[in-house]
Amino acid sequence: MSWFDNNAEDLHKRIKRILAHRKIKRVSTEHDLVRAAVLLPLLIKDDSYHILFTKRTDRVSHHKGEVSFPGGIYDDHDVDLGATALRETHEEIGVRSQDVKLLGGLDEVVTVTSHFIVSPFVGLIPYPYPFNPCREEIEEILLIPLQYFSEEGVLSKDYMRNQSKTRMVYIYQWGHHSIWGATAEILHQFLELICGGGSK
Repeated sequence: MSWFDNNAEDLHKRIKRILAHRKIKRVSTEHDLVRAAVLLPLLIKDDSYHILFTKRTDRVSHHKGEVSFPGGIYDDHDVDLGATALRETHEEIGVRSQDVKLLGGLDEVVTVTSHFIVSPFVGLIPYPYPFNPCREEIEEILLIPLQYFSEEGVLSKDYMRNQSKTRMVYIYQWGHHSIWGATAEILHQFLELICGGGSK
């Protein structure tokens, strides 16, 4: 039975079960890093699961023009990092917090250039939805079929040098869009957990 078989148990229920039975890996806070959170939004479009991404404008402070998940920096008024992810998702694309069904969290990741500790959360959102992207921050909303990431040639790997360290990075290609950096790391982690890997 395929992970993508829509006649099977709803995928989001299986994802919730998987995430509930694992311990989240945390990043040490001893370094001067800023706490942030993102939402990996799942939705059902044309009877198949899709992942929502945003393409950031060139007017934002960090990660200009990159494909990312909605999210941002933790605020002292946020109850927790899950609340941060939901608040930022509402601010960036207009999805209300009460419309998101949180399924669980993924391992924390560190952004190399902006020095954030990012806490990713997976959530299911309804579709169709009256998205209202913030034009200052979001240039485009991308809905990519989950099945797409199992296709040959979608994923590639490269090496990035930062200061004196070289690290391997994942790159997913969707048309002329490249998904890389912390977003690709989070996506790859998610695909490994639910599908036993992404594309070859």
